[in-house]
Amino acid sequence: MVTDGRAYLWTLRHSHGPEAGGGSCRQTLTLYPQPAGTGRPLRIVFAEGPGRYVPGGAPLGSGDVGHVRGVSLNLHEPGAVRALLDAASARGWRPEGRRVVEIDGWCLLEAAAAAQAGATGSAGTKE
Repeated sequence: MVTDGRAYLWTLRHSHGPEAGGGSCRQTLTLYPQPAGTGRPLRIVFAEGPGRYVPGGAPLGSGDVGHVRGVSLNLHEPGAVRALLDAASARGWRPEGRRVVEIDGWCLLEAAAAAQAGATGSAGTKE
């Protein structure tokens, strides 16, 4: 993906946190400025919690995150990744530097879902 003249690669990882005996699900989206070593990675973490879903697969799709009865994103979709990157940038994240920056994805979800819905003309909600 290229935005503002800078290319990014990204990875998505599903994991289980140390709380609740390793049962707490997390989706971690990490964006890497390119070429490698020219900026600091951005790690956006969506941790499972009340009123939120972070499934590891069926019945929901891999990469889905969202609020129960609210907005959602599929982190495999380039438009969702771009919307999250834009939302993080609007909150002050910049790629300059070397250290990985980790952001709670839930604080970006509403803005990113609204931006993606505006770009695609969809509502971005689950009923």
